Amino acid sequence: MPYEVVEFQATPNPNAVKCVLDKPPAGLAPPAPQRSYTDASAAADDPLGAALMAIPGVRNVLIHDEWISIGKLPESDWKTVKAAVKRVLHGAA
Repeated sequence: MPYEVVEFQATPNPNAVKCVLDKPPAGLAPPAPQRSYTDASAAADDPLGAALMAIPGVRNVLIHDEWISIGKLPESDWKTVKAAVKRVLHGAA
């Protein structure tokens, strides 16, 4: 199911953004548990989580029932990471 990013919202952490989507992430409906990944191997069984963790520069991913949070490495560029996040979410299966 492809997603559109409605907006990226800044967070208190300069290396994290909240991605507000046009619909809830697949597999989550309130009050389903959140999914959190800090490495690619932990996300291996979650196609959306694995695809987001595979983006160069992404450090962690939190998939909530209404949004997704992306954390990046400090040296990574937000413009590049956000563009890749949009591509992954738009093509999400």
